[in-house]
Amino acid sequence: MSLSEKLVDIREWLQNFIKHFVYFLTNIIVYELLVMRMLLNLNRNYVFTIYLTIIRPGLVASQANMSSGSIDADKYSVAYVTVPSTDVGKTIGHGLVKNKLAACVNIVPQVTSIYEWKGEINEDSEALLMIKTRTSMVDKLTEFVRSNHPYEVCEVISLPIKNGNPPYLKWIGETVPENL
Repeated sequence: MSLSEKLVDIREWLQNFIKHFVYFLTNIIVYELLVMRMLLNLNRNYVFTIYLTIIRPGLVASQANMSSGSIDADKYSVAYVTVPSTDVGKTIGHGLVKNKLAACVNIVPQVTSIYEWKGEINEDSEALLMIKTRTSMVDKLTEFVRSNHPYEVCEVISLPIKNGNPPYLKWIGETVPENL
């Protein structure tokens, strides 16, 4: 292939790329304008609240997902567990990492929990565990926490990691096996 033919191919590729990129940007702008116009029929306070809490973050996240660790979206999760003390947190955290149920456990000391239990409002000082793991391991992680936790009903909730630093997400995957 001659140099002039290569230049023509490159020019055609660039034109095609620019056309698709402009189409993509136009769709985002049109979508945002249509949603805003639709919402104008609602109370202005609701419009602003809905836009800031639901629509805009969704658009930002969808755009961000195109450039970083979104390939593994939902493959990994972060679980939150409250414990009565950092010592209990360390015991559970070491067990989770040792048993390959978590790649990392952060212990956040001194959180205040206010909750209703057996008809009474309680306020307790606790520690919070932030546990990074595979989504496929959350059930086994929950079983481990329930069998090693001093509370009658312990908190174990998880959220999927939608995006993140690709090398960090890869490290979670290398540390926590798909199945045990």
